[in-house]
Amino acid sequence: MMTDRSLSVVIACYRDAGSVREFYRRLSEILPTVTPRYEIIYVNDASPDNAEAILKELAASDPHLVVVNHTRNFGSQNAFLSGMTVARGDGVVLMDGDLQDPPDLIPDLVNKWLEGNHIVYGVRVKRKESAFRQVAYKVFYRIFSWMARFKVPLDAGDFGLLDRRVVDVLLGEFPERLVFLRGLRAYTGFRHAGVEYVRQPRFDGITTNSLMNNIRWARLAVFSFSQKPLEYISVLAFVAVCLTGAATVFYLAAYCAAYVSGTYAAPPGYMTLLVVTLFLGSVQLVCFSILADYIGHIYDEVKGRPRFIVRDILDNRDPPPGGGIADGTPRNDAGRRI
Repeated sequence: MMTDRSLSVVIACYRDAGSVREFYRRLSEILPTVTPRYEIIYVNDASPDNAEAILKELAASDPHLVVVNHTRNFGSQNAFLSGMTVARGDGVVLMDGDLQDPPDLIPDLVNKWLEGNHIVYGVRVKRKESAFRQVAYKVFYRIFSWMARFKVPLDAGDFGLLDRRVVDVLLGEFPERLVFLRGLRAYTGFRHAGVEYVRQPRFDGITTNSLMNNIRWARLAVFSFSQKPLEYISVLAFVAVCLTGAATVFYLAAYCAAYVSGTYAAPPGYMTLLVVTLFLGSVQLVCFSILADYIGHIYDEVKGRPRFIVRDILDNRDPPPGGGIADGTPRNDAGRRI
């Protein structure tokens, strides 16, 4: 036994029915060696397979297992937030349900937590995936770290342990609807540490992260935490104005020289003019797309819709002293009863 502090493990589940039993078995073996006060919170994000039936069966015989069912798929980030609202632990571990992040690493995360770190994240030193994906992820984390206005750990995904203090801050102080947790986690500035590991392939099934989904994730990260793209628009505009001014001076000089020499003719360069026009038009389209992303973010945020809606909760835990947000009553992300 490592500690008597309570620990919650929140698992986002979507198309992970083939991994549920094995994941549950491993956690049920590991967590009692860490603390006697643990709970496993599965957030079924409207998984289209039979994950809900399996979880219902397991929860019926284990009071340590809590199952949160969403009305529809709200995405993994909102699933984590949903699980955090019902978690009671002094520490909360976030994990995807595909077993790519090993439960065996939880004791190492807890060790770092007990050393006084409020945030402990898994650092993916290697992935058992295609070379293209490995390089693409490495490039993304470095671009994101460079773009952000605060220090962001490299190669650190959602898998990690959050102290209760961090969880309360994330739930209570960050009202945005478009959530990128690993960015918010770094933004809080709490003392942190990393634990290196090799990310495994999926235990069952195929990945739900396509190339386009990963591109959307990257855009969400950059446009949620950086204003540098807007600054680059200003730089591009300044460069375009300078080039336009230089071209204007050049053609005026050429016109004057030709007029003085008596050999005036329209300056050649139709293709050059066409290419320059197309180039400037392309730059404008890129700038418009950047602005559109920011405007789209604003549009989603000002609507203020719930980040998730809970259909029901399977919870056989004893009621917490005084009730509260984690009393097992279905709620949305604003804490309102459903």
